[in-house]
Amino acid sequence: MKLSDSREIGADPATVWAAILNPEVLKECIPGCESMTGSIETGYEAAVVQKVGPVKAHFTGIVQLTDIVEGRSLRISGEGKGGVAGFAKGGANVTLEPIPSGTRLSYDVEASVGGKIAQLGSRIIDGFARKMADDFFTRFQKAVEDPVEEEPAAAGTETAMDGEEKQRGWFKRLIGG
Repeated sequence: MKLSDSREIGADPATVWAAILNPEVLKECIPGCESMTGSIETGYEAAVVQKVGPVKAHFTGIVQLTDIVEGRSLRISGEGKGGVAGFAKGGANVTLEPIPSGTRLSYDVEASVGGKIAQLGSRIIDGFARKMADDFFTRFQKAVEDPVEEEPAAAGTETAMDGEEKQRGWFKRLIGG
């Protein structure tokens, strides 16, 4: 499966670049990511839970950032094994271009699966891969464009924040905003 798209992000290229290199940002933007450890140099070990059609699988694997051209482009690739469910692998070539309103982030994604998941058929797999890529870049765009500070909890109370608000708040703290 192959897919190409672009997004106009309302932030300068340096901010977008810093975000895409930040492991905490990547972890929060990968749908179903439960944990991610490692570094840019060695790659990241990730644990992801996903449901593809009727198959729910826990994938463990590696996420790597390669072909890095400082401030302009990189490749995000990953490969995961989901036990009896099979495997998934893919990557995205990402480029950044300054535009008057911020940054144009363009991406070319390719993905493939094998094992039990592959038996679901190309229509389900292609739809799932498109949704994963779209979810990742939607989350990334929201995190960069819309950082929101979390409100401090009143004494003895819990804040009821949805995941999107938490996601945006952590990003602002990471970039020191």
